[in-house]
Amino acid sequence: MESLESKYLKKLKFDSKMLKTIHVLGEYKGKEELYTRQSPDVLEKLLESAIVESTEASNRIEGVTAPHKRIENIVKEKTKPRNRPEQEIAGYKDVLNLIHQSHQNIPLDENVILQFHSMLYRYTTIKSGFWKKVDNAIVDKNPDGSTTIRFQTVPAKDTSNYMKKTITLYNKYIEDEIHDHLILVPLFIFDFLCIHPFKDGNGRIARLLTLLLLYKCGYRVGKYISLERIIEESKDSYYDSLIASSNGWHQGEHNIFPWLDYFHAMLLAAYKEFEGRVGVFKRTRSKTGQIIAQINRFIKPFSISELEKACPNVTRDMIRKVLRDLRDAGKIKSTGIGRNAKWKKV
Repeated sequence: MESLESKYLKKLKFDSKMLKTIHVLGEYKGKEELYTRQSPDVLEKLLESAIVESTEASNRIEGVTAPHKRIENIVKEKTKPRNRPEQEIAGYKDVLNLIHQSHQNIPLDENVILQFHSMLYRYTTIKSGFWKKVDNAIVDKNPDGSTTIRFQTVPAKDTSNYMKKTITLYNKYIEDEIHDHLILVPLFIFDFLCIHPFKDGNGRIARLLTLLLLYKCGYRVGKYISLERIIEESKDSYYDSLIASSNGWHQGEHNIFPWLDYFHAMLLAAYKEFEGRVGVFKRTRSKTGQIIAQINRFIKPFSISELEKACPNVTRDMIRKVLRDLRDAGKIKSTGIGRNAKWKKV
């Protein structure tokens, strides 16, 4: 039994803590319009950064990696992919851009999900854009090279029917406005991952669908803060919540709350980061003041690239100048030289 079936949904009892979190997320959603009107230049820089971070993080979770500079150039279309990992990274970037640019016109249906999968592998020779034809399972790799089945996904022969049913249920609930969007979106993503409808690429497609569905429900923070990066930074909790909630899924006896708690916490972290970044720019008009304010927020040693991400409307030369001035004033010091240099407050 899937999480979106009415019989399962009716059994769910939401405690006061979860209801409060949903309320807080709704308040953050209400502030988005204010920020987009007041800080368009800052948001443009945040969008550029988020696309690179999302493309890099979502692929890296699946073991698909490339040098950061190469990813930046691929995202900005300054170069073409030259090997298999870069081809998959370029495909992810294309789907991401499509969602950012046209989310309001993209329905949730089978054809769209299959199109996303086809686009993900469009630069490779991998056959894509269709449901899995062979049964698969979610497995753990053991130190000796053997594998242990962590979760048995839906059989290939049933995948199309499961996807049709899941999509139909989700769209019906959204249209009828019966349940809160922040319950329906994570439930759909969770069921998608349990079905595991593709031979490969399920995790990345799930994260792209997360962005799309949140967009369509009015939660647009993923445009400016990389949800994929936050998921990667909390990867252990991400997988732990999926494991905890998937036990008993086939029988409709699973406990969905570990996954809901994780999903809401991930979204809350994105909104807090978004507010923190935009808030600093609103309060501090001078770029020097913005840099100093961000340095004061760092607890651990930080790099210039981390400071650049935190101050998207400030050039690297300006950041270097402020760092030199603070160093000469004895307020910060460098812990190394070259690319790997870190700075810390004295």
